[in-house]
Amino acid sequence: MSMKTFILAGVMGAALATTALTPVAAEVLRVATGQASSALNVPMNRAVVVESDVPFAELSIANPGIADISTLSDRSIYVLGKAPGRTTLTLLSPDGKLISNVDVHVTPDIAEFKERLQQILPGETIEVRTANDGIVLSGTVSSTAKLDRALDLANRYAPDRVSNLMVVGGTQQVMLKVRFAEMQRSVTKNLSASLGINSTSADVGGSIGTGILADATRLDQIFTDGTTTSPNEAVGRFGLGFTAGALEFAVLLEALESKGMVRTLAEPNLTALSGQEAKFLAGGEYPIPIPDNDGIGIEYKPFGVELNFTPVVVDGDIINLTINAAVSSIDTTMALEANGFTVNAFKRRETSTTVEMRDGESFAIAGLLQDDFRDINGQVPWLGDVPIIGALFRSAEYQRAQSELVIIVTPHLVTPVQGEALALPTDRVRIPTERELFLYGDVATSPKGAAGEVARQDFSTSYGYVME
Repeated sequence: MSMKTFILAGVMGAALATTALTPVAAEVLRVATGQASSALNVPMNRAVVVESDVPFAELSIANPGIADISTLSDRSIYVLGKAPGRTTLTLLSPDGKLISNVDVHVTPDIAEFKERLQQILPGETIEVRTANDGIVLSGTVSSTAKLDRALDLANRYAPDRVSNLMVVGGTQQVMLKVRFAEMQRSVTKNLSASLGINSTSADVGGSIGTGILADATRLDQIFTDGTTTSPNEAVGRFGLGFTAGALEFAVLLEALESKGMVRTLAEPNLTALSGQEAKFLAGGEYPIPIPDNDGIGIEYKPFGVELNFTPVVVDGDIINLTINAAVSSIDTTMALEANGFTVNAFKRRETSTTVEMRDGESFAIAGLLQDDFRDINGQVPWLGDVPIIGALFRSAEYQRAQSELVIIVTPHLVTPVQGEALALPTDRVRIPTERELFLYGDVATSPKGAAGEVARQDFSTSYGYVME
């Protein structure tokens, strides 16, 4: 490189210095001939003016794609960082001898990044460093959401070159309280009438009847013992029989009313670390035969109360929940027979959703109201339409079944406690001694002292954890 080229490069460097690329720093190279100087750190898209103690005649950069250079004088060099990386700046004396090799390290501009980080996330203790051609973030942040914001901002300054060493502080364990509540109500009413006529004459015989009295056997029972059997085993049956000459008349009234109510309540509690999945099953497994090449195999299907959830502590006490909840039971009213096996059906209520709540807030994630109604009327054609008397030729059945299911979830931020502060169901009772059992008749007593106080705790709070 000639001196004319140096002068031209110096003029271009001076022009750049007076425009957009303003130098932000100046360093002095203490040059010892033949020895390399210390590394020169240059922020990307920033310029650094380097001054040498000895005049140089030529200079070169190993990788112009990383840094650009120009001369301002025979002792000043203008270095512009273009891309993250490392390269070498070589200085030669007028007699062609090596003055020094300078390691130029171009790094992302973390000064501006730190300012933006402080503006977006004030109060967060995040340390920013450069490593090779990337950015290293370390420290403790208060939530996962703020961690994601810091990483997103860092990727704008160093795309795909961000190392995350940050940790999330605060409480990161979530206990989920789920309440399954189901009510089932059923009402069934049945009213039917049967009429039967039987001939006792030796000349003319035969019988006729409606309903269950169409069977001559049941018709005879009315006159023998005043009762008869019913296909539906109705508890309210009234039979009346009378004779008129050679004819026997029988009337059977059947009335059935049944009411029932079923209550199902389950309250599973499950704790998991933020971002980790937790599973819960309270029930059992039902064997189902499966034909295979070796004969009949067995596959087990779970039933009962199932709960899968993944909590994520978003910010502070805001919790994001992905929940899969189900309640299932064996349906004995429906069954399938195959290969000599009888397999029952299943009743299953299931929900899958994602919600966001604060610590201690509750949310009804599912609700089901089902109302089944059936009204059946049967009668003998024409005869059933006759006023008053037609009631003997009619039957009516009324059925109604209602079910209501509600699933409520409540998340809590929790922390572990000492084991002696926890109560177990076995702590509520104390096994009696033989003397207490046989002499005093004591079956079970409550423990005394501190253990008794712990045993009297209410189990409606978090098991094994203390709410914040």
